[in-house]
Amino acid sequence: MTDEEVLTEFRAADALLDGHFILSSGLRSATYLQCARVLMDPRRAARLCAELASRLSPAVHAGVSAVVSPAMGGVIAGYEMARALGVPAMFVERPSGTFELRRGFALEAGQKVLMMEDVVTTGLSSCEAIAAIEAAGGRVIAAACLVDRSNGRADVGVPLTALVRLDVPTYAADALPPELAAIPAIKPGSRALNHAGAAA
Repeated sequence: MTDEEVLTEFRAADALLDGHFILSSGLRSATYLQCARVLMDPRRAARLCAELASRLSPAVHAGVSAVVSPAMGGVIAGYEMARALGVPAMFVERPSGTFELRRGFALEAGQKVLMMEDVVTTGLSSCEAIAAIEAAGGRVIAAACLVDRSNGRADVGVPLTALVRLDVPTYAADALPPELAAIPAIKPGSRALNHAGAAA
């Protein structure tokens, strides 16, 4: 799939939005990719994750025996990636602010893991998820995501494979361009998102 074909999938799911968005990193953006909408169609999710899996290196295919993703956004993407690779899917979550492996999930010491995200912006949450996986005994040898909003600039400490890389400007809250400052800010995933922004 080309980048444009991937973005066509997002547009078809009304998942490429324009507005003023507060990202999980705290930065602001005029564009938001709502991966949850793309992943709500199981056939589309399977198609996109199978394409992403085909781009992983032979070493990842040969070595990885589990996919672990951060909750909540990465759970479906991680599950579909695990299906494509034929390995178990698990996730880390933040019950008290720090990622940890729970719900009876367990990794063997040194078990090779692929960390799977839906979207990477700064790479911070990916690094936190990787730290939690390694604290639980796993060895993260690679990471993958549907969308890399950093256009390859985010460093998560391991090779990162993205289905599509975008160069979407982000801004600190106190350094917004006037046209963005004039639009009310919303947090994606909130109820307000259902009434704001138009599909691009």
